[in-house]
Amino acid sequence: MSMTIEKSFFNPNGVGLKNGNFIGLPFTQESAQVVLLPVPWDVTVSYNEGTAFAPEKILEASTQLDLFDLDTKDAWKGGIFFKPVDRSILKKRDRLRNLAVQYIDFIESEGVLEKNKTMQKQLSDVNIGCEEMNEFVYAESRQLLSENKLVGLIGGDHSTPLGYLKALAEKHPQFGVLHIDAHFDLRKAYEGFIYSHASVFYNALSMGEIRSLVQIGIRDFCEEEFSCANRDERVAVFFDQHLKEERFRGVTWETQCSNIISHLPSKVYVSCDMDGFDPKLCPNTGTPVPGGFEFEQITYLIKRIVESGRHIIGFDVCETGNAEWDANVAARIIYKLCCVCNNQLV
Repeated sequence: MSMTIEKSFFNPNGVGLKNGNFIGLPFTQESAQVVLLPVPWDVTVSYNEGTAFAPEKILEASTQLDLFDLDTKDAWKGGIFFKPVDRSILKKRDRLRNLAVQYIDFIESEGVLEKNKTMQKQLSDVNIGCEEMNEFVYAESRQLLSENKLVGLIGGDHSTPLGYLKALAEKHPQFGVLHIDAHFDLRKAYEGFIYSHASVFYNALSMGEIRSLVQIGIRDFCEEEFSCANRDERVAVFFDQHLKEERFRGVTWETQCSNIISHLPSKVYVSCDMDGFDPKLCPNTGTPVPGGFEFEQITYLIKRIVESGRHIIGFDVCETGNAEWDANVAARIIYKLCCVCNNQLV
């Protein structure tokens, strides 16, 4: 049966179908324009774990979503497909997470790494495993890009998109990143983990193809990261404190969006860490921080990016807590991004 015929039988006003696909949509990987790539990984997290299980939680929660979108009518018809979670990656996550927890407890208890061969080995094993995860993401996303799919990576923690960014850099000689987060993620090998969730954009900035990194909502960081952001002329930071203070003085979100967007080139990758939102929307995220954005602020910013004539070339949504409410909110952000991307491709 062709996908055109399948779509004609699909009722967008009906109940959410539990058919293993996002919102119960009737698409395959071959027929969908947007493919969601789940990466169940949170090996190096230093506070709350559990984001590795978010992709399946998001998929489950998505059946509660309605398809009609005021800004992108019928965009779902372009197709969205959620790839099955790779169980081998999840199994590797479980093994390495145990090693990482032991190692983190050791260093946080003032253990001396140079004097402990076991901990040195465990750190090495975790770093090798994280590199293998990056290679998996690179290979998967590169293949999907070669099929002319627009990829949305679903984490997992925020270390997961690095391989995808590498694949994008091969396809797009230059692009910008809109990074929504409470944290800079600019630490160098945080806690000894080369591919830490706190280091993803430190690592990504080694890619010359990334011409701008626009970080918004930042409100929890160390001096080293602050200095790193100031040193690199590609980085533009919109601190949560400064955005709020401007609004207290009467500056509108519309004006702030225009300023944010002005730092982005024609091609934009959106990296959305759920702790960029107010914690009432993501209470179980890996590292929650007071402050942050409302849901409507981010969906409006996404809308304005497209209206400005810029093109979203990919996205990730990471650090979703392993809980129904967190997954519900994340599924809605993912759907908005999918609709916008499908609308671009029409």
